[in-house]
Amino acid sequence: MRRVDLHLPDRSAERRSVGPKRFQIKFMASTPSSYNRRRPAFPWVSASIFLLLGAGLGAILLGIFAHTAQEGLWDHLASMATGRSKTQYSSQPSVVEKIQKLQRLETVVYTMDKVVEGDRLSLILPDFLAGDKLLLVAHGEVVAGIDLSGLKSSDVAIAGRKISVHLPAARIFMSRLDSAQTRVYSRMTGLLISADQNLETEVRLKAEQQIREGALADRILDKATQNARTTIKSMLLSLGFEAVEVD
Repeated sequence: MRRVDLHLPDRSAERRSVGPKRFQIKFMASTPSSYNRRRPAFPWVSASIFLLLGAGLGAILLGIFAHTAQEGLWDHLASMATGRSKTQYSSQPSVVEKIQKLQRLETVVYTMDKVVEGDRLSLILPDFLAGDKLLLVAHGEVVAGIDLSGLKSSDVAIAGRKISVHLPAARIFMSRLDSAQTRVYSRMTGLLISADQNLETEVRLKAEQQIREGALADRILDKATQNARTTIKSMLLSLGFEAVEVD
């Protein structure tokens, strides 16, 4: 028997090279060319806010500086910056003159309504024949205060930034009836006589006197003194004094 050898081509290398092919797909996000980062629509708004905040802070600091500045360089700078003088009126004549310029310092206005009666009576005949009666509804006011024009130099004592002032006594400046709100409520005149024209005038004077007495009984002078002390103390503190005593 004859042996025949078949030589087949080796395809193992080819089989090794042949296999499933791998595909790599890359996805890239596309960005429109017209897209830009968002910018503030109104850039001047932010700048305005910062300017306002800066101006407000500067005003506060300037106010504190002007309020606390004392005499000397700080006082001079504060005066230049604010346009106000921080000069202290430390001279006694200057303080006395400034207080005297207030003159009649009216510190209390007292108002009152009062019913006042007046009459003319006969010693013999009854009222319905010879009597004359009047009933007045009065509205009046009383004004009190201190006359500072009489302040003396000896009433003011100054020691550095401390000052003491002795005020004159309070008094009533005026008492009057308000004619627009004062009226005759009723009047009865006898059958045998005519009305006395002076009776209403006398009743008005009587009402004014009673209103004045009522104001005094309600301690109007004490209130006038207290209010005057408060006013003078505020004025002296504004002049630069730190300790103020007013009595």
